[in-house]
Amino acid sequence: MKTGSMSEGAATAPIVALLDAGAARSNAEVVRARAFAEPLLAAEQLDTGENALAHADGVAAILHAVGAAQELQAAAYLVYAGDFLNKPEEVVAKAFGDSYASLVTHTRRLVQLQRAARDAKVQTDRRADIRAEQTERVRKMLLAFSRDLRVVMLRLASRLQTLRWYAASKQPCPRELADESQAVFAPLANRLGIWQIKWELEDLAFRFREPDSYKALAKALHETRVEREQRIEAARAALQADLYAQGIAAEVQGRPKHLYSIHKKMQGKALALDRVFDLRALRVIVASVADCYAALARLHEVCTPVPGEFDDYIAKPKPNGYQSLHTVVLGADGRAMEVQIRTREMHDHAEHGVAAHWAYKEAGARGYAGVSAAGEFEEQVARARKAVLNQLLAWERDTAQGDGGTGDDGFSDRIYVFTPQATIVELAAGATPVDFAYAVHTDLGHRCRGARIDGQMLPLNTPLQSGQTVEIVAAKEGGPSLDWLNPELGYLQSQRSRAKVRAWFNAQQQAATVAKGRELVEKLLQREGKTALKLDELASRLGFKGADALFEVVGKDEYSLRNIELLLRPPEPVADEDELLAQRHTRSASSVGTGGRGGVLVVGIDSLLTTLSRCCRPAPPDAIQGFVTRGKGVAIHRSDCSNLAEMKRRSPERVIAVAWGGGESVGKGAPVYPVDVLVEAGDRQGLLRDVLEIFAKEKMNVVAVNTQSLKPGAVKPKAGGGDTAWMSFTLELSDATKLAKVLRELCAISGVRSARRK
Repeated sequence: MKTGSMSEGAATAPIVALLDAGAARSNAEVVRARAFAEPLLAAEQLDTGENALAHADGVAAILHAVGAAQELQAAAYLVYAGDFLNKPEEVVAKAFGDSYASLVTHTRRLVQLQRAARDAKVQTDRRADIRAEQTERVRKMLLAFSRDLRVVMLRLASRLQTLRWYAASKQPCPRELADESQAVFAPLANRLGIWQIKWELEDLAFRFREPDSYKALAKALHETRVEREQRIEAARAALQADLYAQGIAAEVQGRPKHLYSIHKKMQGKALALDRVFDLRALRVIVASVADCYAALARLHEVCTPVPGEFDDYIAKPKPNGYQSLHTVVLGADGRAMEVQIRTREMHDHAEHGVAAHWAYKEAGARGYAGVSAAGEFEEQVARARKAVLNQLLAWERDTAQGDGGTGDDGFSDRIYVFTPQATIVELAAGATPVDFAYAVHTDLGHRCRGARIDGQMLPLNTPLQSGQTVEIVAAKEGGPSLDWLNPELGYLQSQRSRAKVRAWFNAQQQAATVAKGRELVEKLLQREGKTALKLDELASRLGFKGADALFEVVGKDEYSLRNIELLLRPPEPVADEDELLAQRHTRSASSVGTGGRGGVLVVGIDSLLTTLSRCCRPAPPDAIQGFVTRGKGVAIHRSDCSNLAEMKRRSPERVIAVAWGGGESVGKGAPVYPVDVLVEAGDRQGLLRDVLEIFAKEKMNVVAVNTQSLKPGAVKPKAGGGDTAWMSFTLELSDATKLAKVLRELCAISGVRSARRK
């Protein structure tokens, strides 16, 4: 009978054919290995309770059934014999060669790690997320731990034999062992294309994990497996004969669906048993696309198609490139049967290309299995699949002095090591104990001071290997070393670990900067007598989110303490229009251009007191006029001052001509004049800080600040709504022409609606 399952997507026959090159060899190696192991194993029991020799016999029989080489079957005995030898690698190497010795060492080590990981999984059984992560790492570890692929084959065969023993002996199988078989070993067999082992692992794990569902489903089928296989074989033979009679050369494969596969589809698609049409399934492989449609037409002639159960993935391939015709028909006995029709090229693509069946079935949300795909890991397995089989064949062809089946298995960029609690930690190849510590916890990485690797203290820059157990020696407190960032010293291989070390040093630098800024601000508050002022409140008034943000920019010398002083000092009281509080100038002259080092000259009058009017704040080179006041000399106004215009209308005889005096106008020692600037803006955090930074950049001394924020409606709001901030600044200038540039920069600030001179 040709074997194959439409739901599983591949037949074991190609693998058997590939591995069958060694079938004709003498079984002398197997006989010799069994004779060597029998005295050691005959009276021993494994931890499951099974006799050790019987278990080795079962493993060898399973390997033989899938067409494995005689040498691999012989290795099954030597691996278990190694548990009862003092120096197994030396003894096996002497008796059978280095290749067998390496296999014994690697397999025994993998068994130890597997048990440790399973024990750790039991300890974390209450955390589903941890269990899922641990299970996925065990799955990866089985492929990544050893580059000798014979180890993987032996572990699969061993696990299947263990489940067979529990079923035959009617002993209760431990739940964690059944779970691991279902979640790790069956998918691994599927990914390697070893379908016979996959199906049996799934059915046995299903039997132990869900005994009630298993029994109910088996009973509901109303027929034994043997009967079902006989029915599908009859349908297969009849269809193949009919197609040949029609001149269509076709290979027809068939196999009844296994119990777990039926259960998975019923659960995943919420189907009743009578709606699972592929309980029996056939695959037809032909030479051309035309033959595909010819075979379909003939099938629909001799069998009744089930309505709504036809898919043409040849005309419209699936996104992953999968092509085939799918139909469901009623067989001669009136029962539904699924049939897939494809060319050999389509079949090979489905088996070995991006549409490989394990990816299609186990794609989580894309399929119905309920198993999440592992992303990049899955793609690596797909690319490595042919390499896996080729390496098994290469080892089979090697002599006893061969290389042990080493080769690139597609996972050489990752390693898997253990914590002392047997938790698996996945790292990049070449990772060190420091990388391991940071992978476990950032704080553990910071405090890492030493490492025990498999119980031996080794340097922190020692590259780790898969399967090692790493224990970190950590200080109670402290941080990383700068040496760790030196790539030549080799302490860190992971970019993530380097980023964590850099972040620690950056945080330390920031803390020092904040402390420096705090000290400067607190000293200023002491000088100003404002020590009771809350620091967070001060920072908020200056436009910062918090005190630390203020301290940081002060500590970096990016923010002047002068801005804080201006905020703390109250504004000067408002004076009458003829009073000048900012500056008084007394100059004598008889005509324009005479006497003095600056200030205001009154034409034709000597020694007359002049004051700069506060209402318009004149400053050189503004056009100015004087107005004789009562008792306060001549008040100097800008010519465009509205107050001056009103006073000229009432008392024109008191207006006199004035001009700015000569002398220094710029540089150190030049006279300065107060000028008012008004800013209107949408209120926001940090607005005052941004405005003050403009004045500081232009080196303009701010002597007074007055701010007010109004809700919409309190004053006529500008377009855009929101709170309006009104700010008045008094600046000291020697030349008013410099103000134009400052006003342009103020208007460019986010949220500022206008900036003008008062």
